[in-house]
Amino acid sequence: MFLTILSIVGAVLGFVFLVLSIASGLYYVSELVEEHSEPTKRFLSKVIYGIIATLVLLWLFDGFPFGLTLFSVVSYWIYLQNLNKFPYVQLTSPVFLTSCVLVIANHFLWFNHFHHPKIPPLEIRLRHDYTPPHIPSFVEVCSFFGICVWFVPFALFVSLSAHDNLLPHHTEAPSEVQRKKNNGLAKVVVATVRDHAYTLARTVGWELDPEHGRIV
Repeated sequence: MFLTILSIVGAVLGFVFLVLSIASGLYYVSELVEEHSEPTKRFLSKVIYGIIATLVLLWLFDGFPFGLTLFSVVSYWIYLQNLNKFPYVQLTSPVFLTSCVLVIANHFLWFNHFHHPKIPPLEIRLRHDYTPPHIPSFVEVCSFFGICVWFVPFALFVSLSAHDNLLPHHTEAPSEVQRKKNNGLAKVVVATVRDHAYTLARTVGWELDPEHGRIV
């Protein structure tokens, strides 16, 4: 009984530390990208073209479905449009919203493809010259999802910044001309979740924010 309780507590603590590690990593990578936006843009462009070429090769040599491959290629072309004003993005722009929908659609469509492999009819499988199709292993499926489905959307999420940090208009006084601070999407999400966690803890009498109530 107590071993079961201990395992539950350990699983919860492990999950909490994992989430904190991911959040810290996102924050660090977002800071790093803000300091090197141009190299990041070139890197993402090359990665997108590389993945498009990979998808075409998978269709040619591994028998991947043409329709689903074409859908993913079009999706990556739309992802590429987010780099036109990199690292800034309008969260309500059609390109960004379409990219979000395509990320989810690609995940579920490819998951359905690998979860329900196409099996030839029985009369074909009974032929003496029948060669069974290659069923991807777990490692192969995970590698495909990590590289060809998740990597670029995740990298864009970490790299892009909210579109409210533009240079002010030229009509402003010289003393007011300054660049606003970047707000990376990953940083915004992490900060929002952190603030909600602080608020929730404060309602039950815990104060987790070391800066709360401090007079600057």
